[in-house]
Amino acid sequence: MSTRYTGLIERYRDRLPVDDDARLISLGEGNTPLIRLNNIPRDIGYEGEIYVKYEGLNPTGSFKDRGMTMAVTQAVSQGSQAIICASTGNTSAAAAAYAARAGITAFVLIPDGKIAMGKLAQALMHGAVVVQIRGNFDDGMRLVKEVAETAPVTIVNSINPFRLQGQKTAAFEIVEALGRAPDYHCLPVGNAGNITAHWIGYSELAAAHGESPTAACSYCKGQCAYGGGGDPSRPAMIGYQADGSAPFMRGGMVDDPDTVATAIRIGHPQSWDAAWTVNRESGGWFDELTDTEILATQKQLARREGVFCEPASAASLAGALRDIQRGRIAAGKTIVCTLTGHGLKDPDIAIQQGNDGIETVAAERAAVEKVILGRIE
Repeated sequence: MSTRYTGLIERYRDRLPVDDDARLISLGEGNTPLIRLNNIPRDIGYEGEIYVKYEGLNPTGSFKDRGMTMAVTQAVSQGSQAIICASTGNTSAAAAAYAARAGITAFVLIPDGKIAMGKLAQALMHGAVVVQIRGNFDDGMRLVKEVAETAPVTIVNSINPFRLQGQKTAAFEIVEALGRAPDYHCLPVGNAGNITAHWIGYSELAAAHGESPTAACSYCKGQCAYGGGGDPSRPAMIGYQADGSAPFMRGGMVDDPDTVATAIRIGHPQSWDAAWTVNRESGGWFDELTDTEILATQKQLARREGVFCEPASAASLAGALRDIQRGRIAAGKTIVCTLTGHGLKDPDIAIQQGNDGIETVAAERAAVEKVILGRIE
């Protein structure tokens, strides 16, 4: 019997709304590593366990693939020949790749001049029709919803409930790896779909079969068919935003969000109400970080643990470390931080941060040895 992993729909089919005869559009997404940090907890004297769920190892380099396999599978099942999304980058890359896999067209709306080059390159290489708008992500999202009212396209942003159904599987993987839910789960928050999806996953595992596990789920609408999993524990869900793009901290929408963490540069979260439900049900909280804190943690994680994530991803760990030091996260607990995307998504930021490691010398043995000996402690 083959044990080859074939993607999250096959793995969790009994927990996902997929027809038996559906043509599955998959690139082998999911099954990403849950890495226990060794050095950083020791550096700060934390005796609990800190893990990172490295979603950057999905096929297009971000967690978006989990939702996109479900959204595109459903779109194809309904006969759609085209999908559309607004994106700060990662959604466009995933939509383009899964559309290519399905043999349909992807239209992606991106903010003009405000997208990381690694993400734009992916969308272009996969053959998406890229439309740059003179506006931000929120303008793009508004246009996507308006266009989809009349054009023959399927929206694959996280307002599509099948997206969150795919993304909830990350919670299943975490519980399988740990044997239970963590005490705290920390995530970067932009559109707030991912924190909602994880809570849906944890809640389904904690619920008895047939009962409604959470009011945050827009798919089940109180008639959940997927409850039951033998793990009654659920984590406190903690969402971190960049301080220039923090509507959950401002108590309302932000019209001109600004942060170097482009993946969470969103001022009008589409999952606003659901995320507040998650906050209330889980006993968690939202907080904000400066760009300086986010970038420092991105470098710290790469240099102390060997894990390279994009800037927005680092917000989850940056916030967790700060809350540990402040005592808001209790000692001796199990913490999971989601790293939503790979560091190669935004190479320009990485190069700016890491150029202190470049030494230019003459092409001579003595010059090279001098650098080596000067760097070895």
